[in-house]
Amino acid sequence: MFDQHRLSVLTDRYAGVIGHRPTACVVTFGCQMNAHDSEKIKGVLAEAGFRLSDQEESDFVIYNTCTVRENANTRVYGRLGQLKNYKKDHPHMIIAVCGCMMQEQRAAAELKNRLPFVDLVFGTFNLDRFPVLLEQTLINRLGNIHETLVEIYEKEYAGEADRLPSKRSFTFKAGVNIMYGCNNFCSYCIVPYVRGRERSRTKEEIMQEIKMLHQDGVKEIMLLGQNVNSYGKTLENPVSFAQLLECVAAESGMERIRFMTSHPKDLSDDLIRVMAENQTVCKHLHLPVQSGSNRILKAMNRRYTRENYLALVDKLRKAIPDLSLTTDIMIGFPGEEERDVADTIDLVKQAGFDNAFTFIYSKRQGTPAATMPGQIDGETAAARFNQLLEAVHETAYKRCERFVGMTLPVMIEDQNRHQEGWMTGRTEHNLLVHFPTDSCRIGSTVPVKIVESKGFYLIGRRV
Repeated sequence: MFDQHRLSVLTDRYAGVIGHRPTACVVTFGCQMNAHDSEKIKGVLAEAGFRLSDQEESDFVIYNTCTVRENANTRVYGRLGQLKNYKKDHPHMIIAVCGCMMQEQRAAAELKNRLPFVDLVFGTFNLDRFPVLLEQTLINRLGNIHETLVEIYEKEYAGEADRLPSKRSFTFKAGVNIMYGCNNFCSYCIVPYVRGRERSRTKEEIMQEIKMLHQDGVKEIMLLGQNVNSYGKTLENPVSFAQLLECVAAESGMERIRFMTSHPKDLSDDLIRVMAENQTVCKHLHLPVQSGSNRILKAMNRRYTRENYLALVDKLRKAIPDLSLTTDIMIGFPGEEERDVADTIDLVKQAGFDNAFTFIYSKRQGTPAATMPGQIDGETAAARFNQLLEAVHETAYKRCERFVGMTLPVMIEDQNRHQEGWMTGRTEHNLLVHFPTDSCRIGSTVPVKIVESKGFYLIGRRV
């Protein structure tokens, strides 16, 4: 699948043509799944002999795209337009586009026809084929062949992308895909069409990867899936997500275990029990609600009610009193009325979210919601969005304040980019903490006393 020697030879020849070791920049749009895919792409490029860079004026630039919202597509087209001008003066440059946006036939065809300077296009189902596609792209460039290489499988298949080398963004934490795709078909969502139906990896395969990461110095893992709560249903010998999480907590040796994303309709009592009983499972749950209106939830095909969701929140808080709860909320769904917005804001206040990722509905061609009557105009949606944002900020600030005066273990992630002599870390509740220190190693966990809440982050001092 991955002939590193042959690919390295081609990279060396390419380096001879351009006069230096080639640089490569991978730009990621979208979710943690895309970020994890990008680490695989970086791993292949690094082993092929490219020098990784964060500058888009590189010899090889690849955009790993998202298509959940229209503005993500627009950003990609805008960035490609800028690269077109740069490539005119640097004809050796290679430009590639991959990811969810490319699984949309319309988008892929449009890109090939309108932007012929793009050298390589492939979709989410072709990730494991990247080494082969990179090889052919280099051959084309060395042979002075200027045509777009396109490979997009229309259906998911049992590829081996998890076996590709990976270049992680952090040495001390990593994401681990436990499943792919989604079977929920929410009426607004394009993900099942571009990521395919649910496919779960075996528990043995997942545990093997996690143990290798632990041996490599990783202390925190994020178990990833579009809906981790439905993990294991497609396996020959079904395993529940609660059983997998319990196994990871018992056998991985990890200091911290996180997971996302969870669908409310599939959150089991067993999973709540495992979270409550295992100290290594972080006390943070991302549980997208999308709307607080039963009428809108039904139109969204979410398959739960606001009463179901609030009962679940109550159950979670009783089992895990210190739980940090975050969510996704959408405003401007077709047919939405002021009463629906009021119901959503009321749910925000009742649930007491620590944070919420708020969005304005974006029409995605091919989804049922795209043809629903009552599409909301931009001005109305923006006004309602601001109402929601105010409620989220108020609630999050109150929730964040509960940590003031407490001493919490904080895993250090980076030097603070805005204040010299400060570090930035994260609590198990997934809250950022900024604090002054000059003797901490990135990846270490230190006790920090929280002295001030800023709403969505905390200020502390090391003790």
